Amino acid sequence: MQYTISAPSVLRHTANLPASKSISNRALVIHALTGGAVVPELACHTPTFRLENLSDCDDTEVIVRALRDNPYEMDIKAGGTAMRFMTALLSVRDGEEHVLTGTERMKHRPIGVLVDALRRLGADISYVDAEGYPPLLIKGRQLNGGELDVPGNISSQFITALLLIGPMLKNGLTLQLTGDVISRPYIDLTLWMMREYGADAEWTDYNTIEVKPQPYRERPYYIENDWSAASYWYEMMALGKNEDDEVVLEGLMDGSKQGDSSVRYIFSLLGVKTIFKDKQGGVPTTVRLRHSGRCVPRLEYDFNNSPDLAQTFVVCCALLDVPFHFTGLSTLKIKETDRIEALKREMRKLGYVIHDVNNSELFWDGERCEPNLEAGIDTYEDHRMALAFAPAALRFEGLKINNPQVVTKSYPKFWEDIKAAGFEVES
Repeated sequence: MQYTISAPSVLRHTANLPASKSISNRALVIHALTGGAVVPELACHTPTFRLENLSDCDDTEVIVRALRDNPYEMDIKAGGTAMRFMTALLSVRDGEEHVLTGTERMKHRPIGVLVDALRRLGADISYVDAEGYPPLLIKGRQLNGGELDVPGNISSQFITALLLIGPMLKNGLTLQLTGDVISRPYIDLTLWMMREYGADAEWTDYNTIEVKPQPYRERPYYIENDWSAASYWYEMMALGKNEDDEVVLEGLMDGSKQGDSSVRYIFSLLGVKTIFKDKQGGVPTTVRLRHSGRCVPRLEYDFNNSPDLAQTFVVCCALLDVPFHFTGLSTLKIKETDRIEALKREMRKLGYVIHDVNNSELFWDGERCEPNLEAGIDTYEDHRMALAFAPAALRFEGLKINNPQVVTKSYPKFWEDIKAAGFEVES
């Protein structure tokens, strides 16, 4: 499938963003650890299922199905978060046995660091095929817990998976993160949510987290909308040329614990002003985006704490003719695709030559090449490739996106939303 996208001359739209995938997936695992049941009707509000505004994206749906149906073989498809979180969760479900598997790409995404850590806690996990990769055979049991050293520069999802089960371990959990700690805001989000559910979990120093053996308490929980999804609307605003452009985003929170909420600060450097209707912390509100008329001549930024925003800013800065140097991108190599190579390849189609350094940095110094747009932008089974490149239609009329359906992984209604904003999307 291929979509051809044409942009409106004026961008004026109100978008109700999807719920946060990061918060939804954490809430589902915690809810399961309280003993709460998952029911088929995701929108319901009953004594056994009290998660409000749960995400409807693919990555959340696979966790819902796994928890609701509890099959012997759990196929989490392309859900990286689901693979990591469910590996930890199933390891503490005493008396249960499951095979955890996914797509072909998932079977090539390393999980050995997490499995090794869980094994050191006493988990019974074995590899079905290749050592270090899914599928996994997991036999749940009561784990003692204790102290554990893990690298701080691994995916924060590995660290979150361990933390989420910490309250259920007999002796709790003390995590010593060695070396540099990446994606710290995602770890902070996890700890904050754990405390919201009654856990005793906190940083005890810069690299150490302690989780007491204090079980979660079930409670109603409202899930805020997704700042990662907001980033694509910010990108559209930055690329729009009409001074009357305005985008209104519903359901975001000022002071959000989501790491990608930093998007509003970074885009302020690229000419997008953020106006909150209500600045009361913890309350969903309306955010209004307008042009500020000010843009930096060059952008240097460390995405160590928010690597999922990198694709958005690579595309946006180049199209704004803003040279950049982005660091902290080491985890991009092991995402849904090798995002560093994918970005370099697809940006050449738009006429921009992007360079990488040490598989962890990307820079553009203004170097151009002949565009080649006829074949369309490939998405590599990666939702963020489609989402980050789609706004480029504001500068490239009739931009083609290949396999556009990948957006369902995090933003299922994206194409419908941009159509409502005046974009023409033809298959």
